[in-house]
Amino acid sequence: MRIEIMDTTLRDGEQTQGVSYSPFEKVHIANLLLKEVKVDRIEVASARVSSGEFEALRKITEWARQHNLQRKVEVLGFVDGDVSLNWIHNAGGKVVNLLCKGSLRHLEKQLRKTPEQHVSDIKEIIRKAEGLDMEVNIYLEDWSNGMINSEGYVMYILDNLKDERITRFMLPDTLGILNPDQTFAFCKEITEKYPSHHFDFHAHNDYDLATANVLAAVKAGIKGVHTTVNGLGERAGNAALSSVIGVLHDQLGAETGVDEQLITKASKMVESFSGIRIPVNKPIIGANVFTQTSGIHADGDSKDNLYYNNLLPERFGRRRKYALGKQSGKATIRKNLEEFGLDLSPESIVKVTQRVIELGDKKENVTTEDLLFIISDVLGNDRTEYKIFIKNYSLSLSYGLKPSASVLIDIEGNLYQETSSGDGQYDAFMKALRVIYDKLGKELPTLTDYEVSIPPGGRTDALVETVITWNYHDREFRTKGLDADQTESAIKATEKMLNIFEGLNGKTREIPDRLKNPKSSLPISQ
Repeated sequence: MRIEIMDTTLRDGEQTQGVSYSPFEKVHIANLLLKEVKVDRIEVASARVSSGEFEALRKITEWARQHNLQRKVEVLGFVDGDVSLNWIHNAGGKVVNLLCKGSLRHLEKQLRKTPEQHVSDIKEIIRKAEGLDMEVNIYLEDWSNGMINSEGYVMYILDNLKDERITRFMLPDTLGILNPDQTFAFCKEITEKYPSHHFDFHAHNDYDLATANVLAAVKAGIKGVHTTVNGLGERAGNAALSSVIGVLHDQLGAETGVDEQLITKASKMVESFSGIRIPVNKPIIGANVFTQTSGIHADGDSKDNLYYNNLLPERFGRRRKYALGKQSGKATIRKNLEEFGLDLSPESIVKVTQRVIELGDKKENVTTEDLLFIISDVLGNDRTEYKIFIKNYSLSLSYGLKPSASVLIDIEGNLYQETSSGDGQYDAFMKALRVIYDKLGKELPTLTDYEVSIPPGGRTDALVETVITWNYHDREFRTKGLDADQTESAIKATEKMLNIFEGLNGKTREIPDRLKNPKSSLPISQ
């Protein structure tokens, strides 16, 4: 069973409050979804919205034309004569998803037309689209309410359009009101009555049933489903691409063209461009969903992967983690030590485990990277002591001028100093730091995420926790700092990164003789 995936992140997903993509961002997301993730189709815009929407569509269709993907790019149009058609055609669009009325109430109250008039208007647009060499799909807006309250109207529309030049009929649960039993019954009735036609199902998540309804629809014979990356969409959002793919592949054994390995990449890109954070417990793509917290789970995984299911993180380009906290056991500590290639004696494991539990009881946020410093503290292990200290720094922020930073750093007893400017105080600090490391011929990890939090209800003088995610040669790790000042907490997290990085990357390389010239800005004599 092959199921077609139409992703509407760039149209329906953009209806999420506060989300608006630039044309540049839309083209990049379109490229990722079609060329890498390999969804079958994408819906990228609504006709007549704005000049910016027109420009974005024009750029996408030009890109699609160059890659022979024009028929995979779809645009929402309206029953408005040839206005929407011409707007889409002039922007290079080849497929219109025509928004028709799927419930009698919507037709009568919003359009104030009869079913006969509506069908006539739709047929006229289909004829005009054919003259423009454009493909037509039909949305039956509010179809779910139509099936509940005016089924005769729904069947009238389908009966009068079934022989028209329509590629797909798309059945939206516009207000997210259906449950899986209703979805199955309604979809089954329609697919059995019109077996030769292609029907899509479009789910909304108002009752948190979008993915379950997709499952029911496919079981009822639906041939295509609509998704958005990260479940973005109006109100409670749409069915998430990640969840839908997991369910289709594992629960139904269905085939899709989607490359699971690229789903996480798409989620991160959309998170970045949309500004909407992925919930940490969001299935498949959330930060915590492949993290075991209980010590007994870590023990079971060590013995025979007893707590694994089919949703293996490697399928989605991720790795399993074991959380550190009050529920940690010795097996959890061992699993985390494997990340660093460390092996401790049973006695040392007990001591470290007890310290992690103590910190967890105090609600301390213990990361995997903290473990090295906990070991150092508990066991006095010289291998993990700080070798790098940020000795001094000066941050400058002036109106009308770029922020600047001067940094003095101690690397194994040698002092180095540099000054740089940046887009912010921390950016200036990092650029000065990178100048030092570049002159030493050393590479630094890349900052991939920066998260700041204060206690709920915190005031301007509250402590700030900054958690920074770093990537070094496709290996991710996190460090955190705590301070009353946000930039200073970030600098503390950075100092911890430098020391962890030295541990991951081996001993500090020998400093080249040319950099020990007293006339150079590096190093500074003590």
